[in-house]
Amino acid sequence: MTAALPRIAFASLWARRYTALIALVCIALSAALLLGVERLRQDARTSFLRTVAGIDLIVGARSHPVQLMLYSVFRLGDATNNLSWQSYQEIAQRPDVAWTVPISLGDSHRGYRVVGTTEDYFRHVRYGGERGLEFAHGKPFSGIFDAVLGADVARTLGYAVDERIVLAHGTAALNPQLHDDRPFTVTGILAPTGTPIDQGVYVSLAGIEAIHINWRSGTRVGRAPDPDSLDAQRLQPRNITAFYVGLENRRAVFNVQRAVNDMRSEPLTAMLPGVALQQLWSLLRTGERALTATAVCMVAVGILGLLAVLLATLDARRREMAILRAVGAGPRHIAGLLLCEALGLAVLGTVLGYLLLQAVLLGAAGWVQATLGLLVGPALPSSGEWRLMGGIVAAALVAACLPAWLAYRRSVADGVSVRT
Repeated sequence: MTAALPRIAFASLWARRYTALIALVCIALSAALLLGVERLRQDARTSFLRTVAGIDLIVGARSHPVQLMLYSVFRLGDATNNLSWQSYQEIAQRPDVAWTVPISLGDSHRGYRVVGTTEDYFRHVRYGGERGLEFAHGKPFSGIFDAVLGADVARTLGYAVDERIVLAHGTAALNPQLHDDRPFTVTGILAPTGTPIDQGVYVSLAGIEAIHINWRSGTRVGRAPDPDSLDAQRLQPRNITAFYVGLENRRAVFNVQRAVNDMRSEPLTAMLPGVALQQLWSLLRTGERALTATAVCMVAVGILGLLAVLLATLDARRREMAILRAVGAGPRHIAGLLLCEALGLAVLGTVLGYLLLQAVLLGAAGWVQATLGLLVGPALPSSGEWRLMGGIVAAALVAACLPAWLAYRRSVADGVSVRT
């Protein structure tokens, strides 16, 4: 009798296939939601921690490392202060420094941040491990009034190579003051990266200086010089917002960090990107836990749906169970039958939920990358997802113990008697 329980359970579920389908759909949807939250959490964390790669230090004016990370990498907020070009050169000329990439922030274009930098930005900045930046169209800027667009900027605003754009002074969204006397020409568009790099407009440091020649305290004063008369060599910035540092030997990172932080000529902060990203992610754990708790509640609702289906059919199945008892099935076989049904529904529902999630990820991968900046897609279950799927099945079995216990207590006489 024990060996025949799975076959009997399947036949019983098929006979009640419509009510079983309701329980199956509840479990599948709740499993898909829980696994989806787990997948997004993992992908968000991975994408977040791999936003920048190959950078040993980020240096800026004295501030908290997380704040420095927010405005220098994620373009969120504004710098408390700038650092002098002299301090930048002093650090860049250290023998243990292999390369540096200066960045200057403060301007915008139609809601997107403008990043003043050098061609080394496209040469040294990495993302997603050690993936370098690639151009989908065009090439890096070379002239003073050349610009390179991130993938999101070009796609959202519909720009192409050789189009002209006008930058705005500051980052205010309403009534911006335009640098319309010195438009820039798009020379290149970066390939998508799924990082904040996609949301930037990149110009040369000389270009940033050129558009601010006749500006004082955020206001345009006097006439602008002829753009053709400007010389990139003379447009050296007096200060920048921050700069990235790559070292000859990464084992020297703490020595260089200490030397920068202890500079007496100017108060600066040198921070390790990986450490700052971990600190920043820890601040977001509350939202992460709230999402997980919501998904767990949805799974609980799905399990309760399964429990309700099993309990609701107990009265209707009294004669079925009495017949099974009459042909030799013991109380433990009756209880085992209900547990077998719950196990089958839980396993099948969890598998269907996982497959549903993979289909959604396959269809929505492009939208998620464009909207949330996350690289997602179908993948084999991770160890965490295996544990969650096992937890769903185990929870369903625990919930099924109640109807199994009630069925165990039913007698043959209770099943044979007909209620009117």
